[in-house]
Amino acid sequence: MSAHASKLNPASQKVFEHYRELTQTRRLYTFLTIGILGGLLFAALWFAHVSNSGKFLDRIPYFFDFVLNFLPDEPIEIFRALFDLPSPLADGSLKYDYEEGRHYVFGDFYIPEYFYEMLVTLNIAFISTLLGGTLGFFLCFFASTNLVGAGATRFVVRRIMEVLRAFPEIVIAGLLAAILSLGPIAAVAAVSIHTIGALGKLFFEAVENADMKAEEGLRAAGANWVERVRFGIVPQVLPNFTSYFLLRAEINVRASTIIGAVGGGGIGEVFRLSLSRDHAAKTYAIVLLLFVTVMLVDQLSGWLRRKLVGSQAFEFGA
Repeated sequence: MSAHASKLNPASQKVFEHYRELTQTRRLYTFLTIGILGGLLFAALWFAHVSNSGKFLDRIPYFFDFVLNFLPDEPIEIFRALFDLPSPLADGSLKYDYEEGRHYVFGDFYIPEYFYEMLVTLNIAFISTLLGGTLGFFLCFFASTNLVGAGATRFVVRRIMEVLRAFPEIVIAGLLAAILSLGPIAAVAAVSIHTIGALGKLFFEAVENADMKAEEGLRAAGANWVERVRFGIVPQVLPNFTSYFLLRAEINVRASTIIGAVGGGGIGEVFRLSLSRDHAAKTYAIVLLLFVTVMLVDQLSGWLRRKLVGSQAFEFGA
């Protein structure tokens, strides 16, 4: 490379030298970054080792022992637990009381316990997304610099959104449980509060990137602020809002499951109970149902986004 560089004219040689300096600097920063991350990782592992009485590193080879030993008596028991079917191993204990969890709709028709709890979790997630998305939608316009300027209104609304999304849903649920008691109501409130802050931020960033020519035309025609937002801004940002809303719905399904484990109801609560009671078949049934449900929600959300926003938005380089 240097041999070829000697044949360049002075201007090209100067550009080449500058490029080589930049390359060397980038390599130096890369090595420094890797070294710092490696040092932090080593320090974290050493801290974990010391905090666990020097047993952390010793126990790493046994990391998967719990999964290997936590097995149902028979593989078919997982499906019996999933569909609340009677078990030939039933001995009167809670471990095999699959039929007790049935939710009868009418006559002999019932919804299996874990399907019912999964519906509760989905209900929490979608109601929370609807409530949080609606409030985030209305607040985002008051947080956008191009619509309200850089005054007190924008400052106050943005700080409110920051406070609402500052704490994880599980922390908010723990605080609300003392007020609203345990159950889905506290879970809905917690997920909704966090969703307002998270979606509100995404929404106002989309609004600030909107083309203001339509708004300026409506302003010149005498339209008021609400009319300018309704007809000049909303049609532009609605596809992005829809995509963010559906993406948040996926996230809230997972969040609602986690909150259920701390008393928020739904599938998370029965998962915690089955795991703590060492009921392997029930635990694996719940894990299987969770996996299938999350996969279906992701696929459905992606399909809806493509239908509503357009396939071109998902193409590379679009």
